[in-house]
Parts: sequence; structure tokens; C-alpha cells
Amino acid sequence: MQNDVKLPEGMRRNYKHALDGLVRVVREEGFVRLWSGSSMVIVRSVFITIGQLSFYDQVKQFLLRMGCPDSAGTHLLGSSVAACSSTTITAPFDCIKTRMQNAEPGRYENLRQCIKETAKDGPLAFYKGFVPAFVRIGPQTVLMFLLYEQLRLNFGVTVRCSVECSP
Repeated sequence: MQNDVKLPEGMRRNYKHALDGLVRVVREEGFVRLWSGSSMVIVRSVFITIGQLSFYDQVKQFLLRMGCPDSAGTHLLGSSVAACSSTTITAPFDCIKTRMQNAEPGRYENLRQCIKETAKDGPLAFYKGFVPAFVRIGPQTVLMFLLYEQLRLNFGVTVRCSVECSP
């Protein structure tokens, strides 16, 4: 639906709304077409989850071992590091996903071709859009972990460090 305006007027689908788009895609292109391009979204989702959960847990455990209290400040720092790391990990996937989604039909034969063309612009080309991605992912990650930890503390669930927590 987003790319419809990029097509020549005669090739536009002109969906009335999202439900109309779903029904027409199934009728005109087949049910499987609904998952076209989902591979990059799935890969990105896997890596963002890895970045958020693993970095948050490791940073929080480190801070607890260093003697920091299990408080909102510790959670804020841990979630901020998790937000930055998950954005850094997923930026190349976001870049490729966006290029493929915004490309005119037939521009890229496959994922490999898109990656090769992006690489021609240098390694930083994979990090285009980093700041908007961080602005989107950062607050969500911080709020998610702060809320989780405050609920955990208020319901009396304690955390044990994998290694002794005292310095």
C-alpha cells in the first residue's frame, strides 16, 4: 500500500483501505503473496530481540555485581545500553529491508543483489537511518524494561545473579 504511489498511474492498485488490500491481494495474487518480503522482517525481529534481551540482562548483571542497587537507575542504564546495541545490530537489516520495500518492482532480483549494491556505497551505507531507528527503538526498549522491572519489584520477584552480586 505504501509503494502504490510510486507505481505508474496505470499500474496502481488503489486499495480503499487495509482490509480491501488484504482481500484483493488474496484474490488477485494468492494467499502466499501476503508473506512476500517477510523474510527480512523475521530476521530483523530475531536480531532486535537478541540485542534487547541479551544486552539488557548482561549489563544489568554486571551493574549488580559492581554493587549497584536493583533500582530504576540500574534499569535505565541497562535498558539504554540494550536500546543502543539492538539498534546497532539491526541497522543493516533495517537498511536492506527498507531498500527492498521501497525499490521499484524488479530493481533487485534477490536479497544478495540488494546487499551487494548497498555494499558498493561502503560499510556505513548499511547504517543509513540509524538515528531515526534509534529514536524509534530506544524509547520503546527503555520503557519496556523499566516497566517490566518496576512490576517485578512491586510484585516481590527478586533476581539472583549468575555470579555473586556483591563487589
